[in-house]
Amino acid sequence: MMDATPATPHGLTHVLAELRLLEPLFHTGHDAECIAAPTFWEVGASGRRYGREYVLGVLRERAAGPEPEDWRAEDFHVAPAGADHYLLTYTLHQPGRVTRRLTVWRRSDGQWQAIYHQGTIVT
Repeated sequence: MMDATPATPHGLTHVLAELRLLEPLFHTGHDAECIAAPTFWEVGASGRRYGREYVLGVLRERAAGPEPEDWRAEDFHVAPAGADHYLLTYTLHQPGRVTRRLTVWRRSDGQWQAIYHQGTIVT
């Protein structure tokens, strides 16, 4: 099957609901300083790697302007990825491009933290 459609296991619908409120993580102005784990990093849609401090700097710049109204996220799915770790995937529509997004989340002491994020351009 070339285009597999992920499915969220029935027992994880509450996790999906919680994580949908936090995503798109770096596009909606959430408190990324608290949400991004100290070891957070990402691979952007360009294929470049970015560290936590660089990403937070970009977010601070982005927060100075209006929130993008023409960005739309859909097709959210979550899957277990180990003890207290979850893989959240979704599709992000922006002007001129569509990307598939993936964030690895960890739940610790009742708090969610993102430990990895990736974007891949849909061709």
